[in-house]
Amino acid sequence: MDFLFSTFLNTHKPLIINQWVEKLHSECGEQYAARPIEELNQTITLAVDANYQVLVHDNFDPINTFIDKITGMRLKAGFLLSDVQKAFELYRMILTELLILNTSKEEFHETFRKLNQCLAYTMHRFSDHFQDMHQKKITLQNRELEEMVKKRTAALQESEKKYEILVEEISDGYFVVQDGVIVYANQAFCTMHEDDFKGIQGRKISKFVAVSDREEILKIYSNKSDDSVISQVFEYKRLAKSGLEFPTEIRGKTISYDNKIVSIGICRDITERVRMEKKVRENERMAYIGQITASLSHEIRNPLSAIKMNLQILSGNQKIKGNDKRRIDISESEVIRLEKILNQLLDFAKPLKLELKSCNICHIVNSYVELLEMKFKEKKLDIVTVFEDELPPFKADGEKLGQAFINIFINAIESSDLFGKIIITFKKTVKKNIEYAAVFIDDEGTGIDDLDREEIFKPFFTKKTKGVGLGLANVKRIVEAHNGFVKAAKKESRGALFLIMIPLGNI
Repeated sequence: MDFLFSTFLNTHKPLIINQWVEKLHSECGEQYAARPIEELNQTITLAVDANYQVLVHDNFDPINTFIDKITGMRLKAGFLLSDVQKAFELYRMILTELLILNTSKEEFHETFRKLNQCLAYTMHRFSDHFQDMHQKKITLQNRELEEMVKKRTAALQESEKKYEILVEEISDGYFVVQDGVIVYANQAFCTMHEDDFKGIQGRKISKFVAVSDREEILKIYSNKSDDSVISQVFEYKRLAKSGLEFPTEIRGKTISYDNKIVSIGICRDITERVRMEKKVRENERMAYIGQITASLSHEIRNPLSAIKMNLQILSGNQKIKGNDKRRIDISESEVIRLEKILNQLLDFAKPLKLELKSCNICHIVNSYVELLEMKFKEKKLDIVTVFEDELPPFKADGEKLGQAFINIFINAIESSDLFGKIIITFKKTVKKNIEYAAVFIDDEGTGIDDLDREEIFKPFFTKKTKGVGLGLANVKRIVEAHNGFVKAAKKESRGALFLIMIPLGNI
């Protein structure tokens, strides 16, 4: 008798609902565990019925209605996006296991394809809807924070800081492991690992895992016991064919496949989620710095102004001479330095607002090189400019980008010896189908330790005897505000090499 998906779904509907509710209540975090069973039964029944319409009749109206309803419910209750995504994923896990047990290989692949299409549509639509509503909530909270900072200090201007939450297109990999060897993998899994099925089938699962996580994966997928992988979720770094490593999440499950005990896995790239979590923590830290700076600014500025004024008066007294005059001059110089540090803190605490105009990055860099001409001459530095490509104009805040380049140039000057060389190279490059204007700043100074290469862009990180460590942090903030990125590249020779990349666009 031919396999009918509709009959299968109707027959197993009670079992699917019961298993989904049970796993939802026990495996998807404290918030789901706290929901009443009656509510979960109701929402899961609606989801199962809506999925049925998609799988059997290609009718997406019920699932669209359900997504709109569940998004509002879960966002209002404070659920995390990842938790609700895991809840949707349970349907695939349950149905996959039932299909394996109740279908032939040919029937399994066809129904599994339909199931993937249904879940991909559901996850895309839900994630977009959830993130859109979440973004509005974050924007509202951000505006309230700006108003609070404005009231605490007159020095800070009112500004609106908007956050855009990007959701990477969901692409899940599915694979089957027997005795530590991959016996099945779908196209998404192959794409994630930059290979095809022929290059993956028959290879050990450990070959697709970073060395740092390989031991843990081997413990899980090399065990022949039928309880070695029992519906657990864990994170690791996958190893692509190119040698690059990416943060990944796997949900594993032990089942019977072809009358053998095997482990199935669903892996998802979580690079974007890790990045977003890091960005949220950074934003929270910056908001805290802003509040502290705003509340202390007047308390510090007023005494400094009084001290500076009195020192200037004393400095003009003709009766004070010799070492006493020198001590007053030193004190006045240190007060001025403290004022500059305070201004840096206040500027760093302000939300960054760009004024976009048509700019040419070559003209911007050259103008600020001319501005620092005397500082270059003090150390007799040779400035070499190389144009590998002609860079077209694009929209940017030229003044803000100039501030970023000044910070890097000053670091290069301070770290360089007499008669050194600084090479500035302009070129066009493409990354992920996006054209960038790339500027390389290469000096022959003291260089950067390997361990410090990622740390130098963090606020308040510095190894200088003077300074607060905000220069490169400001560079990173300005460049990222232009949707670009900055990094300190590794050099074989002496010195430091900074790369700034700004996306090009039509004017």
